Amino acid sequence: MGNSGWVARSLAAVWHPCTQMKQHERFPLVPIARAEGVWLHDFDGRRYLDGVSSWWVNLFGHSHPFINAAIAKQVESVGHVMLAGFTHQPVVELAERLSKLAPGKPGHAFFASDGASATEIALKMAFHYWRNAGRKGKDRFVALEGGYHGETVGALAVTDVPIFRDAYAPLLRRGIVTAFPARHARDHHYAGIHGAEAASAALESLLADKHDHVAALILEPLVQGAAGMRFYHPEFLRRARALCTKYEVLLVADEIMTGFGRTGTMFACEQAGIAPDLLCLSKGITGGYLPLSCVLSTDAIYQAFYDDRAARGFLHSHSYTGNAIACAAANAVLDLFERDGVIAANERRAAHFVELASPLAHHARVRDFRHLGMIWAFEVAGAGPQFAQEAFALALSRGVLLRPIGSTVYFMPPYVTTDEEFQMLVDAAMGIVEKLGTDA
Repeated sequence: MGNSGWVARSLAAVWHPCTQMKQHERFPLVPIARAEGVWLHDFDGRRYLDGVSSWWVNLFGHSHPFINAAIAKQVESVGHVMLAGFTHQPVVELAERLSKLAPGKPGHAFFASDGASATEIALKMAFHYWRNAGRKGKDRFVALEGGYHGETVGALAVTDVPIFRDAYAPLLRRGIVTAFPARHARDHHYAGIHGAEAASAALESLLADKHDHVAALILEPLVQGAAGMRFYHPEFLRRARALCTKYEVLLVADEIMTGFGRTGTMFACEQAGIAPDLLCLSKGITGGYLPLSCVLSTDAIYQAFYDDRAARGFLHSHSYTGNAIACAAANAVLDLFERDGVIAANERRAAHFVELASPLAHHARVRDFRHLGMIWAFEVAGAGPQFAQEAFALALSRGVLLRPIGSTVYFMPPYVTTDEEFQMLVDAAMGIVEKLGTDA
């Protein structure tokens, strides 16, 4: 069966995520038959360079032989066993390894299946922590303007992206929004320190007034993804950590997208030299193979739940918590980081990519070209209301998968992307800029 047959069957049976399904009348689905390395292959023999790591999850390319082997080996012993009352080798080893790698060396990992679930867990932990501490008034959450933390009800309450949130507003107990550390008039580049200083001053004013009611501040360290790859200076993280400590507010770092080397360090928090109280991880944790997420907590938080009374325990659960096959894939991912020196290799690779992207960065129709680790992003001048869909289709016609956010085009390729493949991303983006952008 070719592309058209699979598209028809999918439209008749599958409700696709983050999609107004009627749009597929004009922008057809792309059915994928197989994937290897950075390439996705359809049923008609065409291939597409995965320039967004399949929604930011794929770190080492599709069908990676090392991860494949780890999964195959695990299937032979334990596929899944419930983690309530039981345990298994892959989940223990993964929890131990994450604790050693993460800032502050958090003591325990609570596992779930996806990023939004990790957010829900962190929010519930923070809320329940203060109740166990006898401070029931601390039941609100502060989040950054433009922040995105998932689309379940609790996660949406601290998400400030209207297209995801507004339809469900009656269901939500909205978080308190504080200023994003955006570019200040005195800043000469996108993620300047003056913006960080201004936003941290606003945060201090808010916490000074409301800290008795605030359980936690949740933020995406260094990069807001769904808001359009908005970068900010690490100084804001440093000040936010200090303010949370001063005003007795927990700091939740949502590293679902930024973790596992995407910003140039294993975790984005490292670039500010801070450790959160709760750290949310997902996406790249299994290299793009299987759904898995976790929340790492400090020992102080864990101890607040440790009691003879069941009601003081954290009674949250998912059927597939700590799935053994997913944990085996995640352990293989950590093995690859160690074996291949991925962080250092990415630094060298990114330096080459920056040079390749120079003509794009200096194009007259490109605004705010920016780069951090293995993320590149820019805005296109004159982008119209249909820009994202039109740019997506144009890139596909050139054999490249890009998925713009509004007028923002970004590259977030797998870490195994070559210079030649990155040049394809640049060329496709240049085509988008030339055809869909306008001169100032």
